[in-house]
Amino acid sequence: MRDRPALAGEAGRSRVEHGAAARRNALRPAGGRGWRGRMTNVSDEELIASAEAVLHPHPVGGRLFGNVASTLVAETGRLHSGVCIDTGSGTGFRAEHAAIAAMVTAREYRIAKIVAVWRDDEGTLRVVPPCGRCREFIRQIDPGNLDTEVVPGPRHSLRLRELPPYQEWPSAYG
Repeated sequence: MRDRPALAGEAGRSRVEHGAAARRNALRPAGGRGWRGRMTNVSDEELIASAEAVLHPHPVGGRLFGNVASTLVAETGRLHSGVCIDTGSGTGFRAEHAAIAAMVTAREYRIAKIVAVWRDDEGTLRVVPPCGRCREFIRQIDPGNLDTEVVPGPRHSLRLRELPPYQEWPSAYG
């Protein structure tokens, strides 16, 4: 895992911040100075490393929890991460859904950039594009998310609208 700069709330502190303090300090560099404007210029490699940091597969009854992880950059510049939970009854959810739920919990709805990662059986980190269900979920959170930058690999990205073959969900038949 790559090192990243310490964020306010992390550097030299052992207590956990909650509420307004946590929101205020979420992406403020340690040292007290805030970001100027929106911080949506997180590199693909940084976003991939952030998702990798929460990738911790945990087997439960023949299923894996946390074997796919996702990190997104909200339009405000805040990072939100989540992992998948695979259940036998179909009640689980995908990593992108978990990251988006964290974002919505923070009252944010526009996604600037998103990535998902998974480790194969040999331990190689793989970047995985969002499936059709995740693409639709991203779009339904906010129509502007059609312009979300999706990272299918390092140094390569596409807009969400460029991934599926058609933009009308669902398209008319006949």
